Amino acid sequence: MAQLFSNLLQIDWSTQWPMVIMWIIGGVLIYLAVKKNMEPTLLLPMGFGAILVNLPFSGAVTQVGAEEGPIDVLFNAGIANELFPLLLFIGIGAMIDFGPLLSNPKMMLFGAAAQFGIFFTLSLASFLGFELKDAASIAIIGAADGPTSIFVSQFFKSNYVGPIIIAAYSYMALVPIIQPAVIKLCTTKKERMIRMPYRPKSVSKTTKILFPIIITVVAGIFAPKSVALVGFLMFGNLIRECGVLNSLSESAQHELANLVTLLLGLTVSTKMQWQYFLRWETLMIMGLGLIAFIFDTAGGVIFAKVLNIFLKEKINPMVGAAGISAFPMSSRVVHKMGLAEDPQNFLLMHAAAANVSGQIASVVAGGLILTLVEI
Repeated sequence: MAQLFSNLLQIDWSTQWPMVIMWIIGGVLIYLAVKKNMEPTLLLPMGFGAILVNLPFSGAVTQVGAEEGPIDVLFNAGIANELFPLLLFIGIGAMIDFGPLLSNPKMMLFGAAAQFGIFFTLSLASFLGFELKDAASIAIIGAADGPTSIFVSQFFKSNYVGPIIIAAYSYMALVPIIQPAVIKLCTTKKERMIRMPYRPKSVSKTTKILFPIIITVVAGIFAPKSVALVGFLMFGNLIRECGVLNSLSESAQHELANLVTLLLGLTVSTKMQWQYFLRWETLMIMGLGLIAFIFDTAGGVIFAKVLNIFLKEKINPMVGAAGISAFPMSSRVVHKMGLAEDPQNFLLMHAAAANVSGQIASVVAGGLILTLVEI
């Protein structure tokens, strides 16, 4: 009891009051996860972790003169060396079916076009005074790919890992809100009603096996630093498509992905200690992340509209918006919007093809950022 009161007396609330703000932020993240079902697998552990690391003299993180805290141990073991994001990519790769993309390869163009916001935001963040390594880390939020954001920001040892990760996953969760508004702003009702008949083509098992191998080799030649990102994603897909590792594929999709996601969400909270998080730069990062997300969505839509100038068989511009990496949320949003405009317009498979191409493009874009930006 005496020790309890001693600990209470040691708290200097005149300097420690910001931790209460972090408790509120943590509570908001938990609320969004539980009540609004917004990325619960990440936001819930991140919210609880934000509370955990902002308790006075918290034993979860390293204190001066004390043993290393378990969350810091996990951070050094799984995020500081980029291990957790790469393991998560194996699970994501095992979940993805590249069949719709392989049967309609031109959809790969939309994955590339929808990365425009990354490079625009990189320039804008640099103009606003962020160091180049921080600007690059912030810009990758536009990929709408949480693991890539973690990988890139940690590779560059960014000063804003916590805010970047919060922004990345928050905007992924807000896809059903942000994308429809951007799409409607960039298109007319007539364009949104364009029908795209789906003519599925048979894709051989050999093609599905060769595809992840070829993509890895090509990415490795043109952007060597993307090999880890692309390679782990494609390895997960190869496990899925080879046909002889079904149990491993199931484990990668479920047990591995769930366990790593759980540890990832809890571990990144070490960068949510109020000393690192409660800064004006955090608000700027949230704003820049939104800009990147909006421009990525708009880039895909506008690219589709430009293609329609030359194509005889028109593309519904909404499909271009699915070129971001938020799989499969973005393709579902586009499909739902298509049905709202015309109940007989089924865009799901076209949007899914663009969406999986966005997954590839986002990790390649992350690799290009790593290659182009000097530390």
